[in-house]
Amino acid sequence: MKSEIGIEKLIKHMGWANQQIIKKIGELPDEALGAYVVNPKWTVAEMIHHILSSADWYGSLLTDEEYIDFDQPTSTKEMVDLSEKAKIFDGRLLRACEGPDVLFPKPDESGNTIKRARSTILSQAVHHATEHRAQLVSALEFRGHATINLDDFDLWGYADAKGE
Repeated sequence: MKSEIGIEKLIKHMGWANQQIIKKIGELPDEALGAYVVNPKWTVAEMIHHILSSADWYGSLLTDEEYIDFDQPTSTKEMVDLSEKAKIFDGRLLRACEGPDVLFPKPDESGNTIKRARSTILSQAVHHATEHRAQLVSALEFRGHATINLDDFDLWGYADAKGE
């Protein structure tokens, strides 16, 4: 059995945690998708779309697999479809863990090309999702939907769920 010490375990945890949050959002009323804290453009619907489309972009960058364009959810019933998309994106990121830690060209915000190591991009994918899951849950709590406890979906929770 291959040891899972490294980025693979973190990518697996990220995917599991994202799936758990997607499932919990699917149990909420549609109005929860409009929850925000300060910026009304940064809603739960936008954040879940951003988390998943970013995972798709990171994975596409590292695997040369085609980026999948999709819309923000407008109903919590769409979480089932988003869960399936997330599985595709997570699979890409896991496959990307197998390659050497070489530099990849990446366009920056101003259109310039910079190079980033595979390990940097994979690490960013994990940290990015974690940051935005916290923002998403804060927005839900702020608007009265205090049903998701992030501590349930930390690495300890992942280890318990997977028997590790």
